[in-house]
Amino acid sequence: MTTNDRTTGRLAGKVALVTGAARGQGRSHAVRFAAEGADVIALDVCAPVEEVDYVTASADDLATTARLVEEAGGRVVTADVDVRDAAGMASAVAGGVDELGRLDVVVANAGVCAIRRWDEVTPALWDTVVGINLTGVWNTCTASIPHLLDAGAGSMILISSTAGLKGQPFLTAYVASKHGVVGIMRSLANELASKHIRVNSLHPTGVDTPMLNGMVGLTERIEGDPDVGALFRNSLPVDLVRSDDISNAVLFLASDESRYVTGLTMTVDAGASAR
Repeated sequence: MTTNDRTTGRLAGKVALVTGAARGQGRSHAVRFAAEGADVIALDVCAPVEEVDYVTASADDLATTARLVEEAGGRVVTADVDVRDAAGMASAVAGGVDELGRLDVVVANAGVCAIRRWDEVTPALWDTVVGINLTGVWNTCTASIPHLLDAGAGSMILISSTAGLKGQPFLTAYVASKHGVVGIMRSLANELASKHIRVNSLHPTGVDTPMLNGMVGLTERIEGDPDVGALFRNSLPVDLVRSDDISNAVLFLASDESRYVTGLTMTVDAGASAR
């Protein structure tokens, strides 16, 4: 571990939970938090996920995240857990809080995506995508809120998508789940405001991550139905954004700089949702 000054960062003295932390956006958030003075509870399933075509994160990936968090100056607790497992999530979060002492920030980041036409969406695929992206967010919230209440305040950032604000074809299960995340956010933002717990959702466009790079089939479907292609284009002249672009926004929402921000659907989408 480095000997960075842990008293001057934007999250100094805080403990942050990140799901889907083994790689991609989750790793970026965890390492950025550590660099800003936070200790981190980093969770990921670290196993193949049924109905998902691309390779998912491994235990080695999560170990790399842990090493990077420590190199950035933070303490870290990791656990292999499926966000669909409510009891497992409660146990993992409680274990992290026991070791690190408190919980102040929650980033419900874990998610999966599958490109299918409506008539290719099987019940099993629907259950997987909605189970991880929506029920998993709910499980993350319910496992975390008691600890935020103990701390007397907190910030919860629920990672949605541009697909949580507009209808994108060939992603019906994903779109439904990401819209649902907004519903959770808005309800909890109202319910927890009197407890000084802020709840916001974040909506990226396509991010250059292993998940996005591992998905196939969208180009072929757009070529077969070119009228829908514009629904996937950003307004700014970029195809993808980077994980650190999303981490910049997550850090703002996690920090006291956003102390009066709650109930917000914040976009980092290069203008995609404005189309």
